[in-house]
Amino acid sequence: MNRDEKIVKLKLDIIFKRIFGNENNTDIIAAFISDLLEIPRSSIKKIYINNVELAPEYFDQKFSRLDLRLDVDGRIVNIEMQVNREPDFNDRTLFYWSKIYSEQLKTGEEYGELNQTICINIINFNQFDCPDYHSHFKVLEKERHEVLSEKFAIHFFELKKIKDSQKHKPMEDWLNLINAETEGDLMDIQSTTKSPEVQKTIVMLRELSADEKLRQEVYYREKRLHDEASALKGAMREGIAIGEERGIAIGQERGIAIGEERGIAIGQERGIAIGEERGIAIGQERGIDIGMAKILLKLYNSGNTVEQLSGMFDMPEEEVKRLLAIKS
Repeated sequence: MNRDEKIVKLKLDIIFKRIFGNENNTDIIAAFISDLLEIPRSSIKKIYINNVELAPEYFDQKFSRLDLRLDVDGRIVNIEMQVNREPDFNDRTLFYWSKIYSEQLKTGEEYGELNQTICINIINFNQFDCPDYHSHFKVLEKERHEVLSEKFAIHFFELKKIKDSQKHKPMEDWLNLINAETEGDLMDIQSTTKSPEVQKTIVMLRELSADEKLRQEVYYREKRLHDEASALKGAMREGIAIGEERGIAIGQERGIAIGEERGIAIGQERGIAIGEERGIAIGQERGIDIGMAKILLKLYNSGNTVEQLSGMFDMPEEEVKRLLAIKS
């Protein structure tokens, strides 16, 4: 076999559902869920698949979003395969979990009859800022870490991080298989896995890869997903550019307003300071004039003339008259 030969990718929605949405593959599905959730294989006795068929319009949907809902021994397990990143993905999966959980309860039933609901998100992008490829979320008390209810569980498996893992868990065989793109990838997994169900899935992938009609469907599906991803990136770039322009405009307006407020405040402070300085100077001048006027008036009333006072204080007669007028 040629190691570089391309295979149909298990991470593609239409291939994933061919295998894990097939009621004839309950042994594979049970092993898959057992390894991903790390629960005993013997605890899974019955699996019921709620949505097996792909609607015709499914191929025209945006993004590669696959929802596969299973009833597993009293548990509701929802498996979602997500290839392209979506905004607010955490909020969306939380909303989706709550919708699945609440829809179980029929009129007149007790809340205690609600089944454990588990959402498994297998995503082809990095969602969390950590090296771990598996994130398991529960509802816990903040300080004691006491679990509020075992009925809530959301798992994320980040495919981009799986190659760097050294944990050697059974779930890694499945995740590497979902990541596989070439015959060489299949050969490497086949040579190391201990799971007969993984081996069986590899055989099925090879059979699907040999189906020319299916490969055409895969080609057009991948092309559409690529086009959608490119359009999304273009829209994001355009949105960033518009946001920058609006941000600059808003920033300028706010800057002008803040500048005006600060300018007025600084102007007031400086005005008060200058006013105080000028007030002191004017006050000093007026104080000197009044003091001089009192002296001149006293001498003038004693019989001295304006001319004599002018000579006595070496000042113009007009200035003497001005000062005398202050108290006259």
